[in-house]
Amino acid sequence: MKHFIIIFYASTLNILTKILMLTDFTMCIRFLEGFNNLRHFNSSAKAYYEFIKAKKNVPAYKAFLLSKKFTKPTFTKFVANMSQIPETDKENYVKRYTIDQRCIGGKTPSKGVIIDESSGSSGTATNWARGKKERAMNAKMIQFGMQKLFGNDPIFVINAFALGPWATGVNITMSCVGISKLKSIGPDQKKIENTLKQFGKEHKYVIMGYPPFLKMLVDNANIDWKLFNVSFVFGGESMSEGMRTYLIEKGIKKIYSSLGASDLELNIAAENDFTISLRKLLQNNASVCPKILNYSGALPMIFQYNPADFLIETTLSGELLVTVCRPDYIAPKIRYNIHDKGQIMQKNELYKMLKHYSVDTKLLADCKTDLPILFHFGRADMTVSFFGANINPSDIQETIFALKELAAAISSFCIESLEDASGNKQLKIALELNQFVALNQFELDTLSNKFFSQLASINQDFREVQKMLTHKNQTVLNVFELGTGPFKNSDARIKAKYIC
Repeated sequence: MKHFIIIFYASTLNILTKILMLTDFTMCIRFLEGFNNLRHFNSSAKAYYEFIKAKKNVPAYKAFLLSKKFTKPTFTKFVANMSQIPETDKENYVKRYTIDQRCIGGKTPSKGVIIDESSGSSGTATNWARGKKERAMNAKMIQFGMQKLFGNDPIFVINAFALGPWATGVNITMSCVGISKLKSIGPDQKKIENTLKQFGKEHKYVIMGYPPFLKMLVDNANIDWKLFNVSFVFGGESMSEGMRTYLIEKGIKKIYSSLGASDLELNIAAENDFTISLRKLLQNNASVCPKILNYSGALPMIFQYNPADFLIETTLSGELLVTVCRPDYIAPKIRYNIHDKGQIMQKNELYKMLKHYSVDTKLLADCKTDLPILFHFGRADMTVSFFGANINPSDIQETIFALKELAAAISSFCIESLEDASGNKQLKIALELNQFVALNQFELDTLSNKFFSQLASINQDFREVQKMLTHKNQTVLNVFELGTGPFKNSDARIKAKYIC
């Protein structure tokens, strides 16, 4: 009986969701404060409904569940115990079944479908199919979010994400054309520079791209950024508060991040003024962070998300599992592990903890919604281990922007943890200089000492590891000119690979 009640309830919710998506006013109802318990119940109901539909209509998912000898979860009162459902990921699901088998009915629709692919940053690029209805819903959500961040004045969006078959570039183009003047340039510095000069200073520009390219654009373009109204929206990886401050000091007006994954959806969670102020508050109260977060490295990215759209859980190892709860997806994703590390916290729980540790919450920007908070620590496979200390790209980026001599000089970096035949470990950090910076301006021994001291102040596990090191060459900092050494075949225009 519970099964049928939840199925009816969830199907009714889907109809109501489509009605609420009709206007900006009704869209706001979905985010009203005080309804978070209902949102979480709705999330569970809709996730269970998507599970049942996928089990019945998606050949790959049906076969996957059979291989796991799983039928359906139990209920606690009227809440399905979704944690009982086997998790899926790229290895055990996507790579084992064809793109047709992963679609409803066992076949990709013959029209109205966009095929895009991931960047391949973790290996071979994977193809994904997105239907017309799901693209329309995601576009509506992006448009609504953009208006909340930048207001209702006309904007000129410059899409600097990699174009062609890549998921982010093509979907940004389709999502933003309905709300803005749009030019999809891709990561081409000269074309962006020419566009700004030709269209002039009267426009409100929003440039979207990966953080390394955006920094390269600001550093190298022949533009006085302070004379233009330019804001950034970035994705694909994190940005330290040091880098955000650096770009704003150069003249960029606002900078926001959106969390997405090619495997799932373009816009799962987003930054806003509240989450940015929270991140800065935690940065200024560094001793409190380990007490609040199950994490010891650099500041995580902080987002808010709507649980009625995405049921997000965490595994015992702290990885995020996502179920897409929105209707009409042609390739459903049920408890899909994107192998990103993260932590979820309710807003009222966060405020209680901050007050417990005497952190002044009056410094936080106003937030008119109580949507849950997602602390995103980055990709699990983008972390290296050094004597048990987990070091990831966020730690290195924050270190770079904490050192003034490096903030404007470095284009990229990579991390490597080595172990020789005798078991001796070595941590190597490689820094790539910008094109206008000379290698001989750095005294490497002095720079290395400052770098690893700063890294130790950011990552407390590394700070403890430093006490155990017996040889100076166990931590090595190397600096390379642009496009040389491990950066010979790198391209700042696409998503960076930070593991050497």
